[in-house]
Amino acid sequence: MKKILIIDDEKDIRFLLSSILVDEGYLTIEAGDIAGAEKKIDGEFFDLALIDISLGDKKKDGISLLKKIKKMNSDLPVIMISGHATIQIAVDSIKEGAFEFLEKPFNTSRLLNFVKRALENFELKKENKKLNNLFFDTYELIGKSNSIKEIKNTINKISQSDCRVLISGPSGSGKELVARTIHKNSKRKDNPFIVCNGALLDPQHFDIELFGIENKDGSIVEGFFEKADKGTLLIDNVSEIPLDTQVKILRVLTDQKFRRVNGTKNILTNVRVFATTSKDLRNEIINGNFREDLFQRVSVMQINLPSLKNRIDDLPDLFEYFNKKISQNLGKKVIPYKSNLTKLYSHDWDGNIRELRNLVERLIILSDGKQKNIAKIIDESIQVKKNNEISSIVNFDSPLKNAREQFEREYLMHQLKKNGSNVSKTAENIGMERSALHRKLTSLGIAIK
Repeated sequence: MKKILIIDDEKDIRFLLSSILVDEGYLTIEAGDIAGAEKKIDGEFFDLALIDISLGDKKKDGISLLKKIKKMNSDLPVIMISGHATIQIAVDSIKEGAFEFLEKPFNTSRLLNFVKRALENFELKKENKKLNNLFFDTYELIGKSNSIKEIKNTINKISQSDCRVLISGPSGSGKELVARTIHKNSKRKDNPFIVCNGALLDPQHFDIELFGIENKDGSIVEGFFEKADKGTLLIDNVSEIPLDTQVKILRVLTDQKFRRVNGTKNILTNVRVFATTSKDLRNEIINGNFREDLFQRVSVMQINLPSLKNRIDDLPDLFEYFNKKISQNLGKKVIPYKSNLTKLYSHDWDGNIRELRNLVERLIILSDGKQKNIAKIIDESIQVKKNNEISSIVNFDSPLKNAREQFEREYLMHQLKKNGSNVSKTAENIGMERSALHRKLTSLGIAIK
């Protein structure tokens, strides 16, 4: 049961708020003044606080209480309430970290909508922290090559700033890991890290997914920019964002505010933005697929990740790292692999670090630690498929449905690779609607990176 602290010097208002919230299944705790509120805050955990601006204290008001709460727990959502509100008071509240501002006399539906959104936001932040901690406890940037040393040095230099970063590199090279590492070492580390994949956004709802929407019934759906407030937003595959949506992103980065779809008021945003790309954005600008002004905004700092083939000296360290981590996670023994390193060195590694990690996991699960099994699995995993040999793609002894899926999977993976993972371009070249191609990729289990 969610516990909500109500702070108001009017007993009737506290009773009204408490009655409404209790009827919705919430647990409420009340305080009628600053001293009582501070005592509650110091001694108990809450999921949400409702605070009246005017609390009958000439020296302290609701804003000062808001500041104290945010110092103690910056994630705790606070809804400010006032019967004598001005625009400036509302702005000041939001600037100090209030989740929303509610005017008296308040509409019950509006109140409950604010409460619901605030609690969802709080849960999202807690979940993000858990996921981020799990991720960083599990994986880190590994390698001793000059290129990786330089990248690590750059990460150390830029982590404490709020500059935007463009991270480029081939698919599977670790772009998201670099972004998460910068976030982990930044002042925003305790706030959300939100990933928005430009290649997977619904083309019919770009604006809604990025900026949210205010529905006719008063409910609100938050977009990526709102979810990432005070934290970091990673726009993965930024080159896949349509030009008209690029304009809107540029406006947010310039003005630090946006409006939800159907919304009438500006929402201030405090978000650090990272972008990743597997394409050369300068070429995309020349070809008319990417805005130069947006490129300038997102590329204050640039990090270029090499392919695994171009940092092949790191392969033993990477293999050893994944070997230990994955074995530990699966409760299995590490596998002997050094006698097979020559084979691994000669492989092209088109899937880069991701392909290597997948191979290590496959070896740990299937080999039983036996050398002959390890060699066999490696040989099978790294052999090059010939695109002109249908027999290497389709198992002719399988049912027709399975054979068709095998062919479609290989065909679409080949087309995506040929088009640089550009879904729109691939759809155009093979004569499919973009949305239909998305559905087909999802049904076949093909991830776009």
